[in-house]
Amino acid sequence: MKEIYFEQIDSTNLYGKLHLGELPDKTVIYAKNQTEGRGRLSRRWVDLGGDNLFLSFILKPSNSFSERYSNLSQYLSVILCKVLESYNVMPEIKWPNDVLINGKKIAGILAETVTKGDQLKGIVLGIGVNLNADAGALKLVTDKQITALNLETARFIDVANFRKLLCTTFFNDYEKFMSQGFAMLHDYYSSHACFLDKEVTIQIFDKKLNGIAKNITNKGELQLFDGKDNLIINIGDILS
Repeated sequence: MKEIYFEQIDSTNLYGKLHLGELPDKTVIYAKNQTEGRGRLSRRWVDLGGDNLFLSFILKPSNSFSERYSNLSQYLSVILCKVLESYNVMPEIKWPNDVLINGKKIAGILAETVTKGDQLKGIVLGIGVNLNADAGALKLVTDKQITALNLETARFIDVANFRKLLCTTFFNDYEKFMSQGFAMLHDYYSSHACFLDKEVTIQIFDKKLNGIAKNITNKGELQLFDGKDNLIINIGDILS
């Protein structure tokens, strides 16, 4: 595993995409500060300072795209939950890859695929985790329900230790996941899902769907009952 560190960068994902051709498989890029972090649907990820995690994995599993690669962000959400549990907190997952503690978001995950023609050049899998923040400062920078690990554990979190544990846990099961796909995650993911059997609103591009979240398929898709039909949703975000 090669590591690249920056004191400050616009985005670890952007750096990974721009330099993908020269970066080996399983490179880890991380930074103390990140000025232009992004989440899903082009949402901005707020930088709460240097005692938090900003990291991207460079992955080059093959030259062609496999269906299971689309589940890499869900794989990372499961890995993050396992790491958080070692800090004696109880994380939950909101489909597809949001990780929450006590109903508040603690991390952002973004997977970006780079292709050239029909050839897969690589996948940049980024994550930002709020590890240390001041409760008052959080209220000033956002009106969303977010948290940080230090607020949930009442102690300072060592960023380097957290990063090493996350990377080790990620790569320990990475090859197994690449072989088995989401089916390997299904039971753990479902047991940590905070949305099942609840009424939810799904945002799919400029369209919204309402219904009861009934199940997660072995491909990581959401089964939504809209009052008439069971719909299988493979892209989108739960808004509520």
